[in-house]
Amino acid sequence: MTKPKEAARTAQRSDSFRRIARAGFVVVGVVHIIIGAIAVSIASGGGGDADQDGAMEQIRSTPVGGLLLGVVAIALIALAGWQIASGLRAAGKEARKWGLRVKLIGIAAAYLVIAGLALIFAFGGHVESEQTSQTLSAVVLAVPGGVVVLSILGLTVVGVGIGFIVIGFTRGFEKTMDVPEGVSRPAIVGLGIAGYIAKGVAVAVTGVLFVVAAWTQDPDKAAGLDAALRSLIELPLGRAILWVVGVGLAVYGVFSFVRARFARM
Repeated sequence: MTKPKEAARTAQRSDSFRRIARAGFVVVGVVHIIIGAIAVSIASGGGGDADQDGAMEQIRSTPVGGLLLGVVAIALIALAGWQIASGLRAAGKEARKWGLRVKLIGIAAAYLVIAGLALIFAFGGHVESEQTSQTLSAVVLAVPGGVVVLSILGLTVVGVGIGFIVIGFTRGFEKTMDVPEGVSRPAIVGLGIAGYIAKGVAVAVTGVLFVVAAWTQDPDKAAGLDAALRSLIELPLGRAILWVVGVGLAVYGVFSFVRARFARM
């Protein structure tokens, strides 16, 4: 066994590491509930930023916000570490093994980005996801072939969103959990289905905005999750759709609490 795999196996044998990593799912749940609540507020005519930095701002506004954000960062870093360790220990045929590793490392990277946001806000800083997305798009569009590259990026994000939707419809999340039998099972499965579909819609629309930014060569079109959710209002019955998606994101947050208890780790 190689040294990285040995280190990964040793880490995952630690009960303390496992508990902190499970707490990461709770943090993911809190973030999604806050984003979902803000989205519902926007759909009802209110305001707020329905994205990760909006959630961090809400946490920071509490009396012990800085401390809570530190806990958020630690838990998410641990959860990211667990995903990386799982990737290193992936087994099976080479194609499947490397596919799983790429997937888990991608998930870990997403957790680390949110952890980084939490640390920035914990120390009094501020980040606008909208400006970050627009800056990234502008940089990509400025290079040769930038339109194609940004289009591929957007389509990749759309693909991730579709993946969430498929997992919701097919109940693929059950493969990563020990869902208990009995009266609680239908409720847990229902939370997973609704939550994954809503998250998939939000992620897919975010990807569509990147594609629009590419083909219009206007980086301002790629304005992140908050803009993606707000764009739903422009659809027929848009406020109702945004309300449903917001509730769905909050449901995904509740499901993440359940996942903290029943995820296979």
